Amino acid sequence: MHSAFNFRIQDRGEISRQFLSRHITDFKHAARFIRELPYRRNTDKTNLAGVFADGAATCGPKHAVLRQLAIENDVADLKLKLGVFRMNGRNTPSVASTLARHGLAFLPEAHNYLRVHRTVLDCTRPNSSVEDFKTDLLLEIEIEPTQIGEPKVAFHQTYLRYWLSQNPSLNLTFPQLWRIREQCIEALNQE
Repeated sequence: MHSAFNFRIQDRGEISRQFLSRHITDFKHAARFIRELPYRRNTDKTNLAGVFADGAATCGPKHAVLRQLAIENDVADLKLKLGVFRMNGRNTPSVASTLARHGLAFLPEAHNYLRVHRTVLDCTRPNSSVEDFKTDLLLEIEIEPTQIGEPKVAFHQTYLRYWLSQNPSLNLTFPQLWRIREQCIEALNQE
């Protein structure tokens, strides 16, 4: 973590206890632990404790766990963000061949990360950085940990439908676009 942001973890909730049981006593170490977990879909991404049981997670559950940790420890400055960015072969090399196969320069992808004032913390992977997506960010909203399941998917799908309506020359239906998106996620899971 490059940020000076930190706080001590108190025994104030399930997520705090999950970290404390692993002898992780502050946010910086918690963020490092989450960052090092493999990138893989969870059995149930709305069950934040499942991140620990599964030993892996995607960006949503990883960052929701850290936001929940902040909530349990009365730290209001750490915000969970949902951004939509232009996922392309430059910022996400593992999806380049999938996008090329379907004739797409990019695909609007939903991504979760954290913000502390103006500082972005991306704990998706060990080498994740805001530099990976900041120039390709299309929009950003604040969400809470309870919104990483269906509300996040619904928001993303609504955005993709709008994007398709603005780009009729793509000649894709929403189900086709969603399948391409799922192929991209599968390529990310293979990293």
